[in-house]
Amino acid sequence: MIRVRSTTLLTGLSLILAVTSSFAQSTAQPPSQLTALQDQQTLTGGVGMTIIDGKPYYLLHVTPELAFGKIGIGLDVNLRISEDGQIRHEDFQDFNSYLQIIRYVRYGQKHDPWYARIGALDYSRLGHGYIMYMYRNTASYDLRKVGVEFDADLGTFGFESMYSDVSGGGVLGLRGYTRPLQFTDAASIPIVGKVETGVTLATDLNAYAKRTWGDSIGTIRASQGNGTLSILGVDIGFPLLSQENVHSTLYADVAKIVSFGGGAAVGLDLELRGLGLVTFNAKYERRIVGNRFMPSYFNALYEHDRYQPVDSTRFVSKAQLLSTSTAYDGYFGELLVSILNTFNIVGGYQAPLGRPNGGTLHLEFETLKAMPGIVLSAGYDKQNIGSIFKLDNNSLLYARVGYMPYPYLVVSTLYQWTWSEVHDPVTGKVTGYKSQKRIEPQVGFVVHF
Repeated sequence: MIRVRSTTLLTGLSLILAVTSSFAQSTAQPPSQLTALQDQQTLTGGVGMTIIDGKPYYLLHVTPELAFGKIGIGLDVNLRISEDGQIRHEDFQDFNSYLQIIRYVRYGQKHDPWYARIGALDYSRLGHGYIMYMYRNTASYDLRKVGVEFDADLGTFGFESMYSDVSGGGVLGLRGYTRPLQFTDAASIPIVGKVETGVTLATDLNAYAKRTWGDSIGTIRASQGNGTLSILGVDIGFPLLSQENVHSTLYADVAKIVSFGGGAAVGLDLELRGLGLVTFNAKYERRIVGNRFMPSYFNALYEHDRYQPVDSTRFVSKAQLLSTSTAYDGYFGELLVSILNTFNIVGGYQAPLGRPNGGTLHLEFETLKAMPGIVLSAGYDKQNIGSIFKLDNNSLLYARVGYMPYPYLVVSTLYQWTWSEVHDPVTGKVTGYKSQKRIEPQVGFVVHF
């Protein structure tokens, strides 16, 4: 298994950053935290059909994942052709659409000494994840963005950085950290010698990032507070265990949203690997949240939640929810289990104590080779949980079921609950998202080399 540093389970999950599935997949399926643990080049593709909100399109796709040493390239070529022979407009509507054929180019992996990536950002995070956790710049398949990540770990100090949208105002995150005692004679002292301290700045440069309203009904006429929204944080981590097969870190984070509120968290993570049968990662975090503060503010659903027009006169926004949120104590827990590299599952849940319908859930699983000839995978994100498995505007879901009659051939169906963009009727600019259903039955191929 890829070596994992001990700062946090979020760091540990970097080893499963992007899917290179053992079956053909269209990248209309969201990227996963889970990945096959072998490092190999893969060419996948196929033909089939996409049904988007009831409208059918013939589908032809090729999605190679190529690796040349530390350099990796992922492409995403999808042609969806309507019944009258027209290519779907939303897939090739401007220069950015053509640029999105290059899904990503990367050097190294997250938490290597040097790491860089340009393209789609899948589950970005900074530090322990108290400010940015599982953030995606691909909230809508039709509105994929080109972002950048660049990190360096020089042993005694380092940094993490990301920017979500090189074409316009997006989310910018920076975290610098140091291991101060590595500069002294105390460097060899267990636990204390490798203590890590960090400072984080994350800001959303989008014009809607701070949009709230001054009355009780959320009218555009009464909106206020346009401009960037920024979060500052400091953290410290103590590596309790740092052995070949066991890693554990005790850590603490404090964060403040500028012009709003603040909060703190204390957490513990544990990683067991190299045990033969099972790889096990677990994390628990206790949170003290003040008024007008939300932990992990930049998360998987942030691009959707930033600003949502209800109609031509009203809107909802995450900043407005932030401005009215009240203090609470809460928790966050996460668990990852991999059995013989054939069955992987990860689940995370965060919630305030004593507040029904206030939680956020993330689930994924994949069977890999657990059932010969059968391929199953699924991922699910949901916030403001009431009925866990009721799909609504707070949900993201993908599920794929397939059969492989031959090692290189797969017959599968993908179901995806995602979002499509909402356009301003006057300017044509994208102002929000609405729920969208996709179904893609297809016959595909997969070649490893």
